[in-house]
Amino acid sequence: MTSAPLLPGASATDVLNKVFGYPDFRGQQRDIIEHVVGGGDALVLMPTGGGKSLCYQIPALVRPGTGVVISPLIALMQDQVDALRTLGVRAGFLNSSQDYEERRIVEAEFVNGDLDLLYVAPEGLGVAATQRLLDRGKISLFAIDEAHCVSQWGHDFRPDYLGLSMLHERWPDVPRIALTATATSATRTEIATRLRLTDARHFTASFDRPNIQYRIAPKNEPRRQLLDLLRTEHPGDSGIVYCLSRAGVEKAAEFLSQNGVPALPYHAGLDNRVRAANQSRFLREDGLVMVATIAFGMGIDKPDVRFVAHLDLPKSVEGYYQETGRAGRDGLPSTAWLAYGLQDVVQQRKMIDSSDGDAAFRRNASQHLDAMLALCETVSCRRGQLLAYFGETPEGANCGNCDTCLNPPESWDGTVPAQKLLSTVLRLQRERGQKFGAGQSIDILLGKQTDKVTQFRHDQLSVFGIGTELRDQEWRGVVRQLLAAGYLAVEGDYGTLVLTGTSSQVLRGEVKVMMRREPPPKARTPRSRSATAATAAPPAADLPAEAAADFERLRAWRGATAKDQGVPAYVIFHDATLRSIAALHPRTLGELGTVSGVGQAKLTKFGQQVLDILAGAAPSTSPAPAASPPPAASPPPAAVPRSAAVPRSAAVPRSAAVPPPAAAPPAAPGPRRPAPASARLGPDEPLPFFDDEEPPLDDYPPDDWDRG
Repeated sequence: MTSAPLLPGASATDVLNKVFGYPDFRGQQRDIIEHVVGGGDALVLMPTGGGKSLCYQIPALVRPGTGVVISPLIALMQDQVDALRTLGVRAGFLNSSQDYEERRIVEAEFVNGDLDLLYVAPEGLGVAATQRLLDRGKISLFAIDEAHCVSQWGHDFRPDYLGLSMLHERWPDVPRIALTATATSATRTEIATRLRLTDARHFTASFDRPNIQYRIAPKNEPRRQLLDLLRTEHPGDSGIVYCLSRAGVEKAAEFLSQNGVPALPYHAGLDNRVRAANQSRFLREDGLVMVATIAFGMGIDKPDVRFVAHLDLPKSVEGYYQETGRAGRDGLPSTAWLAYGLQDVVQQRKMIDSSDGDAAFRRNASQHLDAMLALCETVSCRRGQLLAYFGETPEGANCGNCDTCLNPPESWDGTVPAQKLLSTVLRLQRERGQKFGAGQSIDILLGKQTDKVTQFRHDQLSVFGIGTELRDQEWRGVVRQLLAAGYLAVEGDYGTLVLTGTSSQVLRGEVKVMMRREPPPKARTPRSRSATAATAAPPAADLPAEAAADFERLRAWRGATAKDQGVPAYVIFHDATLRSIAALHPRTLGELGTVSGVGQAKLTKFGQQVLDILAGAAPSTSPAPAASPPPAASPPPAAVPRSAAVPRSAAVPRSAAVPPPAAAPPAAPGPRRPAPASARLGPDEPLPFFDDEEPPLDDYPPDDWDRG
């Protein structure tokens, strides 16, 4: 790769229009880019899908030298570089997945000034040889991606990020830009301090993702609940399902596959090749569901993830926001769904209490969990509470796109039931010297003559049978909310209930305990794939029949082209771009060049093929001739939904039996593409990936937790 710079002497706007094919900047992008181009340091907070990457990619193309991007996403660097090369950007990467010859080629390109962007892992940057290499070239900027990984209290802490403070010491004249999608004000301060960016200009975009509908449902056979959600609202859609444990991942993936939903598992316990193959299939195929632990997701740029579901409670609001933010990167309506129950609270409290961390760690983890529980138990707008957590004032009290706004729950005075429950726990301990879990306490309150009640003579307690005004599930809600509020706690391996220092305030009637009563679920009727797609955009954006047919032909061409080149389909064109092309139906390269997302390189590579498809002819296999500069970019047509049903893949078996995708035909000659990291690793070698670490909960939670 020895080509000249794309647009020597070009302005940031020129690069945006001609390289990336976008008509204008969004939000604070222009201010951020101009600040960095001018040599300033920046700390940028921008939600997923907000265009963070352009904030360092464009300055790297405008400033002289090579932009060095520090990213923890080793397993995704190849896809990131491929996407840039498709745009005509001279990009490369250095990480542990490369052999000596591949690394030598990239190093020579950097030293010779033949790279616009170079991606490196944080652990690699700490190596003296890498630092000496960077000294030999000209660096335009340092971009620190996923900067929240430097926060020691954060959900994605990476120790190697702590060493990045040396960038300012070793290269004091090179501007730095740190970017993240998730950070509270305290985390922002920690990022700035640890990365020596205290004098940097801070840019904070809105954390609101208005296209995501947030919903938290009472847990009651969560896998069945998930299946109902996918069948009625997301048939044939791509999505991510998060589970707390590896065993939970395997069971959920198998359950969905057996019920006709193509699903793949992903967790750190899988064989390296299976894990890499599953990730590749998810990125490259339509309609797949990835069931995963937190080992999956960061840096996944798949734009058409229509839902993110959690079968277990996340540990923090930051983690929840980061994970749900992977839905709807294309701006189309998407769902963030969480099943939440009593045992989630019990499990998370136990994990904190039994952790190896010191008192400060447990205190911080408890604060994170308390905020997550408050989000689950709120009776007000969930979006508003989510935004307030990150220090943003929501607009209005009703967002109109979360479950509490669409189907408001009631708030009721639960003081007396709380007193009954706490009194039961107190009497078991004081009168019998016993501690039990929630189930036994609820059976006592309901007056159930179970074998355990009879064995321990609990029917002789004064509280036996005094709680028949509530049903079993309602009592579980009382226990859950008392745990969430800190009026009750759990201890030991069996999760027995114990009183806390604030329990006496409730027992003496000094505080009123208001509780959330779940509204009755609204009836949902199954919808066809086409009906579901019709809700993906406003009616005014619907495609006429002819344009809808063009859109499907374009998608089929894109899929075949991506397979030939060994890249995800969205690297060729996003769905939104194909919709705009189908709606405009351009007849010339100049007209096609006005569509948002069609830059000069893509116009040259794919323009004639697109025009051939729109004309009803077989697409040309050769690149389009060099086109004259397109007219000034104009806003693209409004986004439109997919039309006809997309064929769904056959159900996928469990992880051990998941085959890798079929080998793609050879790609056209171009820059040498190194083999994937997994292809050069032995079966027992670790796959170099950011997030392979996860809680060692191989057999947790047990099946009976499905009751919630």
